[in-house]
Amino acid sequence: MKVQRAGRRFTVEVAADGEGLVSHAGAALVAEAADQLGLTQALSRALAGVRQRRSKHDPGRVVRDLAVMLADGGDCLADLRAVRDQQSLFGEVASDATAFRVIDAIAGDPALLDAVRAARARAREHAWNAGAKPARIIVDIDATLITSHSDKDGAAGTFKRGFGFHPLLAYLDETREALAGVLRPGNAGANTAADHVEIVALVLEQLPRAVVETAQLVVRTDSAAATHELTDELRAARINFLIGFDLTEPVRQAILTLPESAWRPAIGQDGDERQGASVAEIGDQLNLTGWPEGARVIVRRERPHPGAQLRFTDHDGHRFLATLTDLDGDPVEVERLHRARANAEDRIRAAKQTGLENLPFRDFDHNQVWLELSLIAQDLTAWTQLLCLDGALAVCEPKTLRYRLLHLAGRFAFHARRATLRLQRSWPWADDLAAAFTRLAALPPPAR
Repeated sequence: MKVQRAGRRFTVEVAADGEGLVSHAGAALVAEAADQLGLTQALSRALAGVRQRRSKHDPGRVVRDLAVMLADGGDCLADLRAVRDQQSLFGEVASDATAFRVIDAIAGDPALLDAVRAARARAREHAWNAGAKPARIIVDIDATLITSHSDKDGAAGTFKRGFGFHPLLAYLDETREALAGVLRPGNAGANTAADHVEIVALVLEQLPRAVVETAQLVVRTDSAAATHELTDELRAARINFLIGFDLTEPVRQAILTLPESAWRPAIGQDGDERQGASVAEIGDQLNLTGWPEGARVIVRRERPHPGAQLRFTDHDGHRFLATLTDLDGDPVEVERLHRARANAEDRIRAAKQTGLENLPFRDFDHNQVWLELSLIAQDLTAWTQLLCLDGALAVCEPKTLRYRLLHLAGRFAFHARRATLRLQRSWPWADDLAAAFTRLAALPPPAR
């Protein structure tokens, strides 16, 4: 086949006869990260009982390969072929049928799913010891909707009149790690306290014990989590909270009775004054009996952006938002910290680029395992960026990372029983990928 295009001075002849070529060469970095950080080994130990006597595929490796496939942009079991057909990069990869049998085994035994989560927690501890540990532990909890295009187990009508699932997800703000996820039917309530308590428990299991015992932990959510049951659980676990608070009539009246002198200019995430926004504290004007001791209510007022419609709770051209917290400190700074919760929306968008756009199985328990695979893939992506990359590549979203690094092609060159993966010299990010492999190889091995 010959291809000629305007702006090119030569005709290209296309032939499918190359040798030694590999695509998705950068995805091998994610697979190597799983091995180097001890995740593959931990998964193998967790799933050792699943392996059949004559099976040549380690179930832990199967889970790793599925996570790499999702990190690389796959979104269904059949996409595992992109990993399987490149044995020089990834080794022997299980068939779709074998991979499904591993998923089916985990789905049928809650203890195995717990073991997979524990393996991810061990890998997280090693990643943190290697340099990925955040300076502050702020956990964002938020729900999202996943549309189902067929009648799957647990799929139901959603509050937005769609049809599908309503999972609850938890992310570590500073590092973008995916700590936990709970799959729920589409009609699950947004403010179900039991679900929030469950995901907090899963989050604590993912954090190293020393961090849970000594570091300050903050859970940050929207108003759907503003329940006495959750805040009581957080207080009992010595976890601080930043939670959106409903604008009830007592809250609204307290805001409207504030003198103008009580308001202070709000600040943006860059530290500069936020134009048209101000902050005040109204805890003294409210009856907070029943909430944990030391609870405060901080409110922000601001002019809606041009084109936004005012709501019935708005007053005199201002929009109000309230925050319930037990954190000490300047209310302006505390309010800014809660406003950064918007980062959770970016994390969820990235999750849907990493396997959560569509849950592929008919059974609910299988899709819960798929959600866990997506969390592993998101963690692997975050750890790879934190430990191996610099600049924009260290913080870019999955689609950008795939375009620049993971989907890069290369050629294997063999000499004296040694293979060299050669990347295109003119590709703008080729040096970054080569340096990333070097950094990964220099990381300390995981503790046994």
